[in-house]
Amino acid sequence: MLKKNIKTPIVVIKPGLGVTFKFKEVWDYRELLYFFIWRNIKVKYKQTMLGVAWAIIQPFFIMVVFSIFFGKFAKIPSEGLPYPIFAYCALVPWTYFANSLNNTTNTMVAHQRVITKIYFPKLILPVSAVLSGLPDFFISFFVLIGMMLFYGIVPSANLIFLPLFILMSIVTALAVGLWTSAANAIYRDVSYVVPFLIQFWLFASPVVYPSSLVPANWKLLYSVNPMAGVIEGFRWTLLGKGESPGPTLIVSMVVILFILFAGIIYFRRMEGTIADRI
Repeated sequence: MLKKNIKTPIVVIKPGLGVTFKFKEVWDYRELLYFFIWRNIKVKYKQTMLGVAWAIIQPFFIMVVFSIFFGKFAKIPSEGLPYPIFAYCALVPWTYFANSLNNTTNTMVAHQRVITKIYFPKLILPVSAVLSGLPDFFISFFVLIGMMLFYGIVPSANLIFLPLFILMSIVTALAVGLWTSAANAIYRDVSYVVPFLIQFWLFASPVVYPSSLVPANWKLLYSVNPMAGVIEGFRWTLLGKGESPGPTLIVSMVVILFILFAGIIYFRRMEGTIADRI
């Protein structure tokens, strides 16, 4: 039998000139990305008593605390909505963002053995950390739909814009996570700073209060917070309350894109030294 001349493809890894995004390289490693996402989900619920119920327990009990102290005692307005619905609708995207940011910050350190042994585009790690939180997000989202039906609230026609705000929450978590994950690989105390940042960010976002309480002369500065646009967008699309997308949304989207592309550049700059310093 004649043997066919089969040439084995050779991949040559060379240092790039300047900062390159290499999105095609990330796409070529999409199966590895899928593996990391699936592994993160399995590890999270392995040997747990309540399993996926944690995705419901965390935002639900925070909602109960907020409803008691901010809704009942502090009498913070909720735009004519039952305060539990008002708070929980904001906690669904916020909890996803906060958990994703925590996971993304620690992902480079958690995978340091893999990073130092084999080559792959490191951008896969923060992307997988963000996407692996989506199952929890959708579980909490379906609980929100159940609560809305319980209170007799029907989603408004604005629901068609919901995918936009889900995408914004994903991109925001990734954009900030690129900065914190790369910085944490070099400076380990970043992982201690991020929880304080998240706590401050929570009260700088319209989670426990409506953005209508923000003075008009502070609106533009307030819009720089990308989660303000995301949370108000969730309330507007699902509950038909809150400010409709306008200047706040535009400013939030511009800020998100700026943080994302600047984060990719920073991450790519640090990527070459992470394996040596991690």
